[in-house]
Amino acid sequence: MTTIEVIGLGALNTDYLYKVERILDDGEAVVNEAKVSPGGSAANTIYGLAKLGVNTGVMGVVGDDAEGKVSIQDFQTVGVDTSQIKVEPGAKTGSVLCLSDQLGRRSLYVAPGANNLLTIDDLDLTYINRAGMLHISSFADDRQFQVLLELMGRLDSSVKVSFAPGALHSAKMLKALTPILARTYVLFLNQHELRQLTGENVIAGAESCLKQGCHVVAVTLGKGMRLELGKGVSHREVIAASYIRDADNEYAIEVTSQNIVSEVDTTGAGDAFAAGFLYGLLQGKRLEECGRLGDIVAQFSITKVGAREGLPNFTQLAQRYQELYKKQL
Repeated sequence: MTTIEVIGLGALNTDYLYKVERILDDGEAVVNEAKVSPGGSAANTIYGLAKLGVNTGVMGVVGDDAEGKVSIQDFQTVGVDTSQIKVEPGAKTGSVLCLSDQLGRRSLYVAPGANNLLTIDDLDLTYINRAGMLHISSFADDRQFQVLLELMGRLDSSVKVSFAPGALHSAKMLKALTPILARTYVLFLNQHELRQLTGENVIAGAESCLKQGCHVVAVTLGKGMRLELGKGVSHREVIAASYIRDADNEYAIEVTSQNIVSEVDTTGAGDAFAAGFLYGLLQGKRLEECGRLGDIVAQFSITKVGAREGLPNFTQLAQRYQELYKKQL
């Protein structure tokens, strides 16, 4: 039996993506492009890891509708083990309506559907505990949040947890997430989610998350943010695409002219970053290298509409890494 390195657990959705001229408060706007594709934060990251050659599995619930079938088949095209996806008779697969405009703004509307039916009994602990890592993301309903809390107490200590809370779980604030954060090896957030979670800026917020028990905090910063790093003679200012912090060190993946690509759609960019970062971690890379890999995978992802179509395979990742950093992956 093939050893599964990373298992994903989170909402399994169908994304309905519409690129519009502008996000409206009220009124009418033109849709420039539309796309339907499987999605879900942890699901996208698992798909990205599988495309890079990592042995992965995924857990969650879909309906017995056409969208559920497509979701399962999409995983199977890249070799993800789908044996732990529960197909719920009569249920409708979860969906997300995503509007994005030319300024890069997005509005997401979630219809949880079958995701709301997940219970702790649907999770095979033996299956999870055989893996090296469990990557989890958010659910819309509080019952599934309670499932995640209960699961943390049942995991073997050998299983590393990576956690992408997204906006829905970040809104619960630090205290509510403490049982998960205390068990988290890598926490993935964007700058807005970090502020929502902690009420602090990037550097102070990352420190607060570390105090909750996280080993590593990785924060994506969109098109770039000015950060002041270090103190005294080591003080420097950088424009960073991401910020990574553990108990002893901090790293900024800087924005340069070389790592800027033509942006088409940022849907799933954070999930793609997590895929690249976790790939590096699995290969024993240093945290800074993991951040670089995360940034490269995210840059690939935003060149196509949707969360998965632009994700690279290993050859593409290795070639881009060589171009940027003049060394082999």
